[in-house]
Amino acid sequence: MYLTIQESRGLSGEIPVYGSKNASLPLLAACLLTSETVTLHNIPAIRDLFSMKEIMTSLGASVVQEGDTVHITATTVATKEISADVVGMLRGSILLLGALLGRNKAVTLPLPGGDIIGARPIDAHLDVFEQLGAHVEAIDDHVTIDGKDMKAGTVVLKEFSVTATENVLLVASTLPGTTTIHIAAAEPHVVALCGLLRAMGADISGDGTHTIIVQGIEKLHGAQVTNIPDMLEAGFFILLAAATRSELTVTHVPVDHLLLFFKKCEEIGIQYKISGTSVTVFPSELKPFKMQVLPFPGIPTDLQAPFAVIATQAHGSSLIHDPLYEGRFKHIFELEKMGAKAVVCDPHRVIINGPTQLVGRRIPSLDLRSGATLIIAGFIAKGTTTIDQAELIGRGYANIVPRLKAIGANIEQHD
Repeated sequence: MYLTIQESRGLSGEIPVYGSKNASLPLLAACLLTSETVTLHNIPAIRDLFSMKEIMTSLGASVVQEGDTVHITATTVATKEISADVVGMLRGSILLLGALLGRNKAVTLPLPGGDIIGARPIDAHLDVFEQLGAHVEAIDDHVTIDGKDMKAGTVVLKEFSVTATENVLLVASTLPGTTTIHIAAAEPHVVALCGLLRAMGADISGDGTHTIIVQGIEKLHGAQVTNIPDMLEAGFFILLAAATRSELTVTHVPVDHLLLFFKKCEEIGIQYKISGTSVTVFPSELKPFKMQVLPFPGIPTDLQAPFAVIATQAHGSSLIHDPLYEGRFKHIFELEKMGAKAVVCDPHRVIINGPTQLVGRRIPSLDLRSGATLIIAGFIAKGTTTIDQAELIGRGYANIVPRLKAIGANIEQHD
């Protein structure tokens, strides 16, 4: 699949933010912890979630989709090995380790896949399971965990890993007694998972901080929750509006999840108005900036790529520092093909000089966030931009082409 894009400035109207991709995956995984029905609302129709639901169905769960609502009933969960082909496409399948350990006290899983954005080892996950008493054996491209001796206890994570925190929460919720998680991630999607686990019967406190306390129970029950809006999608649309000098309203924005993001927007000169959960962006003169991505409540690593397009239109030199992953600047080389003036100083820092007039080119999507970023670049470039491997963008953005066309963007999808 590929996209063709023509210059599209001065977009207008409203564009809605859908449910959080990064919250949806752990919410779905948690449904495997009970034999009763769990209902999740505001689940986006994205490729990663289709893959997750395919895995869950293969394990014996019933997954029924009604619009953006999903009903999951995992009466029984098979202990068979999961298809390496499906797991290899989905980094979020790492959450099946915690879910299946919590449900069956044993799991064998091929190593997960996902975007290629640098080293993303799973040792932080395996370490926390061992701290709870599990026996872990990693051979070649598979990991096998025996959790029959697991007990509630104290866990210290090696780093602020979101998915490792979520994996501990999944397991700890099924271990009677008190589990204390230190160096826990505080991201909104971690808090969302805690909300579901509480609704299923676990007693959890401290979520949103770096120390989470879980009072687990042996048998969780069914529940019904609504997923949070996607802060990454909201930030993407706001930066899209700023880059295209549009007066555009973004609706269903989780404003409290983006406080430092808005602070950076003000520094750059992006004019906006917040009204409840709607944010209206106005055409603005863009100033150069320095930005470092950080774990929540910092600016997310998944938003640094669209900030790079903003930097190409700002008057002066901007510095973007991403210390989390060493493969996050692949989009910079594609922007350079379009005329951007950038210097990748090292795997974690890039300097971008602007303003520059971008020119349309045929470019690959590379990964989910880079692909979405190149859509913004196409909107401000002269001529035609063609983005190949555009199906990668569908891993995180549902109905992205119809939503963009609705606000006046000249973009077409070709299957």
